[in-house]
Amino acid sequence: MNLIFSDERMPGQTVIDHMIQAAELCVKEEGVDPQRVEISVTFVSTEEIHELNRVYRDKDSVTDVLSFPQYETVSEMHQADVICLGDVVICPEQALLQADEFGHSGERELVYLFVHSVFHLLGYDHIEEKDKAEMRAQEEKIMNLIGLVR
Repeated sequence: MNLIFSDERMPGQTVIDHMIQAAELCVKEEGVDPQRVEISVTFVSTEEIHELNRVYRDKDSVTDVLSFPQYETVSEMHQADVICLGDVVICPEQALLQADEFGHSGERELVYLFVHSVFHLLGYDHIEEKDKAEMRAQEEKIMNLIGLVR
């Protein structure tokens, strides 16, 4: 697993270690070899994520995380030697506000948002209630496996 992190606004090493562990578990859940996977992770300000959300999703608001998948389906991924799964953009400031609202640690929220985004990169979505339930179950499974329970 190769996670390529931006240098700016990087969280502490514990969060990074949990993200690496979580990403490996996420891709293994989909039958993808983690040794072949790359994911770009960027941490941005509220202003930057607001602009990205406006430009790419036509939503004029701050959000917590954005996912930019490289592939439409998991089957497309298996054709590549190195699987550049996509890009994850996280707003730590928004994540920490949400952690406070939800009553859990900033570490848990940052890692959860990352896990959520990796599942988007793997083709999951939460538009339909059935899909949302499946995605949430997968997210909680990974969070429990790495010991960041609610």
